[in-house]
Amino acid sequence: MRDLDDLELLIDTGTPLIFIQTGDAARAESLVRRLGARNGAPLYRWSLATGLSRGGEQPAPAAAGNALKPSQMLAQVLSLREPALFLLFDLPRYLDDPLIVSQLREIATRHASVPHTLLLIGSAVAVPEDLLGLSAQIELALPTTDELRQIVHEEAEAWGRKRGQRVQATQAAIDALTRNLAGLSHADSRRLIRNAVRDDGILAESDIPGLLDAKYKLLDRGGVLAFETNTASMADVAGLERLKAWLAERREVFLAPTPTPGLDSPKGLLLLGVQGAGKSLAAKSVAGAWGLPLLRLDFATLYNKFYGETERNLRESLKTAAVMAPCVLWIDEIEKGLASEGDDGGPGKRILGTLLTWMAERRDKVFLVATANDIEALPPELLRKGRFDEIFFVDLPSPAVRAAIFGIHLRKRAQDPAAFDLEHLATTAEGFSGAEIEQAVVSALYAARARNEALTTALIAASITGTRPLSVVMGEKIAWLRAWARERTVSAD
Repeated sequence: MRDLDDLELLIDTGTPLIFIQTGDAARAESLVRRLGARNGAPLYRWSLATGLSRGGEQPAPAAAGNALKPSQMLAQVLSLREPALFLLFDLPRYLDDPLIVSQLREIATRHASVPHTLLLIGSAVAVPEDLLGLSAQIELALPTTDELRQIVHEEAEAWGRKRGQRVQATQAAIDALTRNLAGLSHADSRRLIRNAVRDDGILAESDIPGLLDAKYKLLDRGGVLAFETNTASMADVAGLERLKAWLAERREVFLAPTPTPGLDSPKGLLLLGVQGAGKSLAAKSVAGAWGLPLLRLDFATLYNKFYGETERNLRESLKTAAVMAPCVLWIDEIEKGLASEGDDGGPGKRILGTLLTWMAERRDKVFLVATANDIEALPPELLRKGRFDEIFFVDLPSPAVRAAIFGIHLRKRAQDPAAFDLEHLATTAEGFSGAEIEQAVVSALYAARARNEALTTALIAASITGTRPLSVVMGEKIAWLRAWARERTVSAD
């Protein structure tokens, strides 16, 4: 096992202080105990709750209960002359105490004469500068695919023994669950599989949405990312035929468990277009069509008044996305969070640098879908070839697409599209976006309810003619955007 071998190598090479970065304390203890059994060294265990004990069971040489405080425990370690391993929980939270740091440094500098090895366990340990040259850090490896599959089988067998029956599962379901557990610790993986099998004794692909939701909650670090559960299907999107075909060509390659010879894995796309034309719905439909979890990154929540915290928030969000891979990462209205020409090295410029570096270097299966309304606000560095696989323009819908959009929104509201003159409505709604068409249907439904009448084509048409679309209100700007995109982007339709 790699973790065990790495720990043994650090001890054999005389590293007195080893900081084990992990949130899985039980696994860290299991590894250290196995290491102690392997090399025959005495093992002491300490935590605030239990104090210092030999082997976790027998009291240390000093009086029982006399080493609950960190400074007392370290003083006791200094007094022991027999070389030993010390498994220390809770101690990392005291590393801002000068006395604790001094005691650790003293133990480390005496290693040549009394080779104690202290192993400090914590999920996010900040090693003091005074101890950097005397210590090493190790992050426990996450389980491999084979180990995750073994965990699934072990938990299924444990459930079966307890209830005297076999768990029902298909190989496809086991493979899918194993794939979606990637990025979690051994303990968290076991917990999620137990939850999946607990109620019905069935492991099915229908368990995946719940598993992904629980996985995301384990990884969430403050609400910068949102886990979107209501992903759309391509059937919910009218038009955009060229975009749909592009995605269909790349789906198999992106989802393949191993690289496809001669083909780079798809990285992402940028959707430009008129507001309300369906960019956000298209972004959601990518996740729905590919059967992947959808994470939405809200740039507004990234910003922090403290220097460097904004970029850290972004890096943590991208790290979470990597752990959720394969997934779709959706950045809505990306231009609002990035530097413009007037940004003089502020957080927007630093965010752009962090994002561009990630886009260039990432190897995880995170498919980026960014949407934007204002092309002039986007930095040119983001638009050059290679940042995105393609840049699509989502235009105002054609008459045929407008008719399809009316049909979709009527069906969503328990109306039969066949009872309406969709071609007439599409003609009447010239210049309307998909969002504006939806609101016309909603407005007509309210009018019908107020009159205690059934919804009719005439009521919807009246709702359309009673308002002005964005293409009229902002006619000059929309016309400029469409003209700009005609020669510079690929039409999504």
